[in-house]
Amino acid sequence: MTTVWLGVDVGGTFTDVALVVDGQLTTAKVPTTDDQSEGVLDGIEVACDRAGIVPGDVDRFRHGTTVAVNALLEGDGAETALVTTDGFADVLEIARQDRPALYDLSVTKPDPLVPRERRYTVDERATPDGVETPVGPEAVRELAGGIDAESVAVSLLHAYAHPENEQRVAEILREELECPVSASHEVLATVREYERTATTVAEAFVTPVVDAYLDRLVRRASAAGLPEPRVMQGNGGIADVDVVREHAATTVMSGPAAGVVGASMLGGDGAGLVTFDMGGTSSDVSLVRNGEAVQTTEADVGGYPVRVPMVDVHTVGAGGGSIAWVDEGGALRVGPRSAGADPGPACYGHGGTEPTVTDANLLLGYLGPDTVLGEDLELAVEPARAALDELADEAGLADARVAAEGVYRVANAAMTRAIRTVTVERGHDPRAFALVAFGGAGPMHAAALAERLGIERVLVPRASGVRSAVGLLAADEVHDAVRTHRTPLSEADVERIESIYADLAEQVLVESADSEAATVDRSAACRYAGQRFELDVEVPDPFDPAVVTDRFQAVHEREHGYHLDDEQVELVTLRATATTPGDPPPVGHDGDGDSQLETREAVFDGELRETAIHDPARLSVDQQIDGPAVFEGGESTVLVPPDWTATVDDRGTLRLEAADAEGGEQ
Repeated sequence: MTTVWLGVDVGGTFTDVALVVDGQLTTAKVPTTDDQSEGVLDGIEVACDRAGIVPGDVDRFRHGTTVAVNALLEGDGAETALVTTDGFADVLEIARQDRPALYDLSVTKPDPLVPRERRYTVDERATPDGVETPVGPEAVRELAGGIDAESVAVSLLHAYAHPENEQRVAEILREELECPVSASHEVLATVREYERTATTVAEAFVTPVVDAYLDRLVRRASAAGLPEPRVMQGNGGIADVDVVREHAATTVMSGPAAGVVGASMLGGDGAGLVTFDMGGTSSDVSLVRNGEAVQTTEADVGGYPVRVPMVDVHTVGAGGGSIAWVDEGGALRVGPRSAGADPGPACYGHGGTEPTVTDANLLLGYLGPDTVLGEDLELAVEPARAALDELADEAGLADARVAAEGVYRVANAAMTRAIRTVTVERGHDPRAFALVAFGGAGPMHAAALAERLGIERVLVPRASGVRSAVGLLAADEVHDAVRTHRTPLSEADVERIESIYADLAEQVLVESADSEAATVDRSAACRYAGQRFELDVEVPDPFDPAVVTDRFQAVHEREHGYHLDDEQVELVTLRATATTPGDPPPVGHDGDGDSQLETREAVFDGELRETAIHDPARLSVDQQIDGPAVFEGGESTVLVPPDWTATVDDRGTLRLEAADAEGGEQ
């Protein structure tokens, strides 16, 4: 029996679709629409037409969305109110006193998501040891009568340890108000009142927006005969729509997480993989180690802490649509401002006049005049040349081609710094990794970045331009639950800890669609007594304080280069993660070897070189192509510079290798 898999990922410029029928992969790339659900259905219709099926034939529909992250970045979420403990209304305003730029006297932090006039307090008090002052139900009902908001966050002091008061406040507000209510003990039951409150507020801020979007998407999908979509979370796991509606903040970084999952399908290579996803508006980089995407619970989005688990992705504003400009000192800069999908780069011919990275790639010959991006979007050389001529005049450069070379190098420098952030600055040697390049523009820049970093291998997966959509098809179902339990490991109450883990396991299994197929892993955040940060370690079943201590020492040594045998190790937070393995569709590669389409001139190191243009789908397995070469595959373009070679494996992955991999910037 044939199973039809469908994955749709929404980006800032394009909406990507991956459809697998009988092992055959069909892709589509359409412009992202203001209401993302419209673009999603547009892309599905295109992919289904190409595959010769109708939407009603689809069995599995998975989706990655940017609704939550866009709401936070653009400040376009719900009007949110905050209810907190009397005396703590300004926790959001006070925040942390670290500065994003230590010596910049003019730096400003973003305004709180909840202004002062929508922050309310209740008379209650709890400590880590218990409730001292119970909340008054009538006072809460009276408070509810004065709240005028689209969403409410409730974050009471020490509710992570004793949530009784917060439970009562949330219960009454849900009875009295006709809007969503997010409670901190349900969102993030951990210490640190600012991060817990800020994350709960972020959840409340995006919940109505995400809920409204999913409602529109589900209705449109149903009308088209599609199954209800399952949604990618920021932790790289899939969840049902109803679960996501209850935990909307988990969809922050949904799309980038899907891309990292798609890259991890390629397996390990040396120390692991550096994933590089360059789209229309930004570039995302991350690490895959031991076949698993590196996770974080310390993410900030738009300057706001969002402490739910998510794939550790570092983003820079350098994408294909990033605009090149000259700063006050006369230096050439690229991004973070983007031309987006409308009007887009000048070469799109939609009225854009500012020079972008895509315009530069076209003028350098890496893209050709006949290259098609997305659905029937052909590129126009003259508007790109005019935009870069103007940039050359402003920057004092010889001509448009020289300006294009400068734009390409500057964009590469920004992306190189991003990769150094997740490798060198975290104690990893990038030369031990392979670079996985995807996104519409990533494979055009990957070899140049690898050369700068001394990376010897670049992997470009099949359907690299829509890899996030492919990653959706392979993702596991993942659910997380956390609870703070602070104690020195030497004094740990094993019975109490096991009881907490049992509660957490029950919580994540209830959210799993198939609890019998799910496995529950346990971890703990630990630190040396007095440290302000924790490290996650795997926890054995049953809990063994000595084993956890040894594992923490090993992780601390790996991450920071030292450990302290004589220091007390403290347990801070317990975490349970339920994982139901995904069932990725089989996709193979079978080319006939007749891959060369034509030749054209492209610029390398300031010189025009005759460059072969190939169709990657027609390469035979292990066939070697020497650079300079370009592979044009419909939704992305791969650049193979001189002194590099390319081969393809039986899954359609292009493997680029440098003829001389000595050196590299460190």
